[in-house]
Amino acid sequence: MGEIVELEIPARADFLSLARLVITGAATIEPAFSDARIEDLRIAVSEACTNAIEAHHSSGADDRIVIRCDLAEDRIEVVVIDQGAGFDPDDVPTAPDAEDPDRLLYESGLGIPLMRVLVDETEFRASPEGSIVRLAVTRTPTKRDDQEGVAPG
Repeated sequence: MGEIVELEIPARADFLSLARLVITGAATIEPAFSDARIEDLRIAVSEACTNAIEAHHSSGADDRIVIRCDLAEDRIEVVVIDQGAGFDPDDVPTAPDAEDPDRLLYESGLGIPLMRVLVDETEFRASPEGSIVRLAVTRTPTKRDDQEGVAPG
């Protein structure tokens, strides 16, 4: 386990930028991660926080959303904990592919697939008290790093 950074935010969309800022700032402390990896993690955390905010609103929860970032030498792990109703990610309906014209009929539904594409590890756990989303990126270079000409860590 590395350095831990924890943030609690109200379940309001105007606090998303603060969550993104804290994750970006914390992740840049460990210089072994490319800007592309940090940006991928930032977007995935933003999606997880957006889902947590929506879960709070749907269930009427007043508690704060907890964002915990564990910074290790070879990985960054972020956990987003909400007090919403909980969900099973396998029960979330899948939207058509982005190139499919029918995709325009869907306003949401990209958050979980996007998280799964952007980070190396995703885990979704539901409980009667809410949901826990765990996202992790590793220092190993990715295809995106190679495409952008970023040298590995």
